[in-house]
Amino acid sequence: MDANQRKQWIQSRKNKRNVSVVSLVEGVLHGERQALGQAITLIESQNKADRPKALELLEGTKFAHGKSIRVGITGVPGVGKSTFIEAFGLYLLSLGKKVAVLAVDPSSEKNKGSILGDKTRMNQLSLQENVFIRPSPSGGTLGGLARSTNESILLCEAAGYDVVLVETVGVGQSETMVKQSVDFFLLLMLSGAGDELQGIKRGIMELADLLVVTKADGDNIKPAKRAAAEYKNAMHLFPANDNDWIPQTSICSALENDGLDDIWKQIESFVNLTKINGWFEKNRVAQQNFWLETLVQEEIRTRFQQIPEFNQLLDDAENKIENGDANAFGMAQQIVNQIFEKYVKKS
Repeated sequence: MDANQRKQWIQSRKNKRNVSVVSLVEGVLHGERQALGQAITLIESQNKADRPKALELLEGTKFAHGKSIRVGITGVPGVGKSTFIEAFGLYLLSLGKKVAVLAVDPSSEKNKGSILGDKTRMNQLSLQENVFIRPSPSGGTLGGLARSTNESILLCEAAGYDVVLVETVGVGQSETMVKQSVDFFLLLMLSGAGDELQGIKRGIMELADLLVVTKADGDNIKPAKRAAAEYKNAMHLFPANDNDWIPQTSICSALENDGLDDIWKQIESFVNLTKINGWFEKNRVAQQNFWLETLVQEEIRTRFQQIPEFNQLLDDAENKIENGDANAFGMAQQIVNQIFEKYVKKS
């Protein structure tokens, strides 16, 4: 958003007395971390009354979207995602980058809040001036992504962050949903771990742009190199990507800050290649279309649940299924038809 566009937008909203949203927009565009945190809290809100404000917020920052490199980071539990992100974030800072970290925590089943607290796991990184770290509860979302992570990425871009790192839960093959929000997909793996620990690897390996074997230090350097070579051979068996990028493998030690420069060079090479061949922007448009369809489905489901008799119809259907009087497919059709006939057709 240039100076004139910003001035016109702010003035039009002030005329409508949306001063609180305007203040948030101004704060985000000026790179104020407190304003960015408040803005993300607003778009994460489940309060229906906050939705118009959240939409206004995204509208006010839209001209500053799309100027960062978005990197998804995932891997099996215990691979050292947070340790890696802290080391990698500090490395990016040394290059003069502003870094945002959106760390999606597993949600507490009792209160749906974050239970890991990523700021406490990235002590050194969180103290840096040009860093923003935001842990968000996944809320049970498929793919380990918080529902509003996509919008959070856009706000971080509007706040002037050059690199947005998205750490995901790392819980299963549905984790691949992260691919729909980032430019580059980084998969962290361990060397010498059994198949029972790395059971998610096949589905995600097919989507990885770079696979990094972590903890390559001390006596683990040789096993890490051997594992990286094996993964490289395995990745050659997967179908070719349509972006002309050949997935790479690497090793690193976050504790010794070794291999981080190579990882960043790989990311830069990927971005340069895909911008030249046009895939970069094409992919971002495809991602936004994906989220459009996803959010439309979510909105329809939310609206259905707000219909008074919906939950009663659902309970009745579950009772019939439990008693063996019906099947899930038939009852789903029946519920939707009843709601559609009563509420949708009339409108």
